[in-house]
Amino acid sequence: MIAAPSRAPGPGTFARGIHPPERKGFAAEVPIEIMPNPVQVAIPLLQHTGAPCEPLVKVKDEVTLGQKIGEGKGFITAPVHASVAGAVGMPSVTTLPNGRHVKTIPIKTGPNQLSADELKASLLGGDWPVSGLDAQSPEQIAQTAREAGLVGLGGAAFPTHVKLTRNEKRPVDTLLLNGCECEPYLTSDYRLMIEFPRPIVTGALLAARATGATQLVIAVEDNKPAAVESLRRAAEGTGVEVRVMETRYPMGGERQVIPAALDREVPTGGLPLDVGVVVMNVGTSAALAAAVLRGKTLTHRVVSVTGAGIAQPKNVLAPIGSSYKDLIDFCGGLKPDAARVIAGGPMMGFALNDLNITVTKGTSGITVLTHDDLKAVEETACVRCGRCVDVCPLNLVPTRLALASRYQDWDMARRYHLMACCECGCCAYVCPAAIPLVQLMRMGKAQLPKE
Repeated sequence: MIAAPSRAPGPGTFARGIHPPERKGFAAEVPIEIMPNPVQVAIPLLQHTGAPCEPLVKVKDEVTLGQKIGEGKGFITAPVHASVAGAVGMPSVTTLPNGRHVKTIPIKTGPNQLSADELKASLLGGDWPVSGLDAQSPEQIAQTAREAGLVGLGGAAFPTHVKLTRNEKRPVDTLLLNGCECEPYLTSDYRLMIEFPRPIVTGALLAARATGATQLVIAVEDNKPAAVESLRRAAEGTGVEVRVMETRYPMGGERQVIPAALDREVPTGGLPLDVGVVVMNVGTSAALAAAVLRGKTLTHRVVSVTGAGIAQPKNVLAPIGSSYKDLIDFCGGLKPDAARVIAGGPMMGFALNDLNITVTKGTSGITVLTHDDLKAVEETACVRCGRCVDVCPLNLVPTRLALASRYQDWDMARRYHLMACCECGCCAYVCPAAIPLVQLMRMGKAQLPKE
């Protein structure tokens, strides 16, 4: 069991930020549904921060569900696994929503697959222990997370085993589980917290054992009271504390949720480890429980398919490697007035021009906006109003960073901490000149010469 909290709770909020319309009502009350396996999946060999994987299978090989098919070298990487049983096809290349081209391993789905009920029960359902977890050593938990291919399912896709591996120079006293899901429209974490809180709590206890944390906190925004109640029931008697945060975007960011929940500030350019904290997403926690206690690799994830432009908004447990088109078709297809499909949510997501793009471990949602949702605003010159500075949760100067990126002034970009930008979109949201601040900063970060 986790000890009682050793420090006073944080203030429940953070400086700056914004309050965009939540628009979560499209799918918030829709239970998680299992998507039937598509005819074929395409497993990208890079779905994480770090080194890409090399294939372990060849054309015409028969693979089973959960079998490792790609392995990466080095510490910061994560293997990939077959999300269906079937036959390996000819290697190909796909374009991720961020524009990066990566190699994939296609698998043609075979006839022998788990039923929807069997899959859901094995990954999320049934009993999950909250005691007797000491049988798992910290090293075993971290190694199992690596072998299972676990990454952060909140979107960053950072390899989980790296966070779980103890660092003697930077000891951890607190594990912070992030259930804020602040991005508008998206509800995949919300449904997971309501329907399957027990594996989340069990995974958190395992993660705390791996990291050596003696305090375990789950942070949830106050616009999710049902999730708060569900988690508190599941955590009763474990010493795990559920803390309610003020609804404010981007509360889900590490540098925002840590001061809000724990009253600790992560230094610019630093990491949560610098203040004794490891942050994990609630979905990652559930996946860790399945990996350690049931030997499950990361083959499926919950994806919100939502927005006014989708016929039947749903929260879908989908095989990794499915196409966006597969998920959209499962949700009844696009409405006639659909105007834009976004990988993720409208604040941090990427607009798509091809629905055959592949769902990866980091795909948390698909948002479909209509023409009424989109208001064409022409970009004009910066009026130096300072609104972007007022709302930046990291206290940066977005206009300077965008200017440096546009004109490739890398000295200015470094001086104003371009790489510290979390691309949350607060600045672009409030900009009266409609300057594409986030796009410019993304471009600059991609082009910034490496030192």
